Amino acid sequence: MKLPFEKEDRKILTKLEADTDKNFGKKPEERTIVEFLEKGVICVNKNKGPTSHQVSDYAKKILNVSKTGHGGTLDPAVTGVLPIALNEATRILRTLLLAGKEYVALMHLHKEVPEKKVKEIFMNSVGKIKQMPPKKSSVKRRLREREIYYIDVLEIKGQDVLFKIGCQSGTYIRKFIHDIGLKLKTGANMAQLIRTKAGPFNENEMYSLVDLKDAYEEHKEGNSKKLMNIIKPVEFGVSHLPKIWVLDSTVDSLCHGANLNLPGISKLESDINKNETVAFFTLKNELIGFGKCLMNSEEILNNEKGTVIKEKTILMKAGVYPKYEKDNN
Repeated sequence: MKLPFEKEDRKILTKLEADTDKNFGKKPEERTIVEFLEKGVICVNKNKGPTSHQVSDYAKKILNVSKTGHGGTLDPAVTGVLPIALNEATRILRTLLLAGKEYVALMHLHKEVPEKKVKEIFMNSVGKIKQMPPKKSSVKRRLREREIYYIDVLEIKGQDVLFKIGCQSGTYIRKFIHDIGLKLKTGANMAQLIRTKAGPFNENEMYSLVDLKDAYEEHKEGNSKKLMNIIKPVEFGVSHLPKIWVLDSTVDSLCHGANLNLPGISKLESDINKNETVAFFTLKNELIGFGKCLMNSEEILNNEKGTVIKEKTILMKAGVYPKYEKDNN
């Protein structure tokens, strides 16, 4: 089962064939460990007990970096995937609000119910649902619409139901389980919850804080191999977003605040929608920034003039690529 962005089969469309100058910029995989620490992301396996903020702070102290942030709060009792961004990479965390989440949950029913009835109620809950956030939440308490992408009932044993759920960001699983209990007329509570996906971050690539500390100690002794395996380039953190690639001659003007206009684009992915958040890159696949797209893929490909991105966030520093007298933007 896949989250919506994982199902997308986007193709790369070429608007203008272009080469990139090897003297400027650097492919993400060629960065040093120092560069990874300045602008990287980690998938931490949050353990039971600390808050998400505390886990983020632990990572900050372990790696001796000036700033960390987490992508998606987990309650202290909840474990699993917690994206952590380092220093400059913290600016991409809000794009994870656009990505779906996946959890494995254990629901305890207050009375036994026939398996067929339980599965039926679950399957009828896939799609759009209405949720009232719990009293102890960081958002305003009003009825909100959220989408359940998929549910897989893994096991039913007596009054315990183990299931996997893929859902829109901001879905409260504890509340979802409570509402399932109401539909079954038995009552139900959440016994355990593990997050297995948060956008592109998943359980197959997560590391404990102990792993992180051990890797950093080895790094201080001159062996950075383990730490390089744990920290991923910032580009990984936006891999759920549709992508646009720009010409070398466009990069520096974007870093100085210029709009991204059609003449500056070399390639793009198919199926970009108007007003969708997209990430834009150099031809070496370095993340420049992200923003809202004013056109769809077909319009970008077939038109010659116009602004493509608004409400930009720029991560690349000016001066990485040279300033051109007349750029192609």
